[in-house]
Amino acid sequence: MNNYIISGCSTADISAKHFEKRDIKYACFHYTLDGVEYVDDLGQTMPIDRFYEAMQNGAETKTSQVTNGEFVDYFTPFLEDGKDIIHLCLSSGISGTYNSACVAKEMLEEQYPDRKIYVIDSLAASAGSGLLLDKMADLRDEGYTIDELYAWVEENKLRMHHWFYSTDLTFFVKGGRVSKVSGWFGTILQICPLLNVDVNGKLIPREKIRTKQKVMAAIVKKMETFADGGTEYADKCFISHSGRFNEAKEIAETIQERFPNLKGKVVINNIGTTIGSHTGPGTVALFFWGQKREN
Repeated sequence: MNNYIISGCSTADISAKHFEKRDIKYACFHYTLDGVEYVDDLGQTMPIDRFYEAMQNGAETKTSQVTNGEFVDYFTPFLEDGKDIIHLCLSSGISGTYNSACVAKEMLEEQYPDRKIYVIDSLAASAGSGLLLDKMADLRDEGYTIDELYAWVEENKLRMHHWFYSTDLTFFVKGGRVSKVSGWFGTILQICPLLNVDVNGKLIPREKIRTKQKVMAAIVKKMETFADGGTEYADKCFISHSGRFNEAKEIAETIQERFPNLKGKVVINNIGTTIGSHTGPGTVALFFWGQKREN
């Protein structure tokens, strides 16, 4: 058996049960809710629905990344146990966590010269990195060595597609990503921005679509256009959402009808407290494998 651990960040937005089932470890981000600090532990301390309810009621949220010191503390027990590490970080286009993990890697390589530590910039976010971690677990179980797995991820990570929309612009305005005027007109006109993650791992607005039903149809169309094999797609698909389970379920059912070769059912997860602090409630995101992302 391969003597290494696969690791990710709590921002991968898959459930604690999924992490455990696939034997994937994770480092936790932090956030504050009305000045009280919490660990982003996948909803175990603060139930996700309660978190979004608080945001809807006006609670202030702030997030903080994993520091290099925290990464040292997190990685050390694995190394002391004789394990090598391959860790997948939240996109550097969104967070500085990748740099923190790299600093920790350099420090620990001096202490544990016989151990391998790979830190990967996922260029992915939310369940995009979650689906990538899930694939890494598949390949590990097929017998990939840590070196082979690292090479595969670096070669294929830009094949992970993220498409998402928001039906509530309140928190995009609050975070400065949408102007107050645009937010007001967007709300009045029922405009739902459709975004994706680009080659640099940054969130990019792509289209402005009127009405929720049209943007839900558009996100499925993106999968038909960009997924490996189009509607013959034969791999896994994840959806994450912030307080929009019914919409996520409807999209999942549509995908399962249009993509008959899908590998299992669409997995639906919550957008966690770190990513959700910035998107707010009202976001639905779709993730699948496809052609390499381009500018």
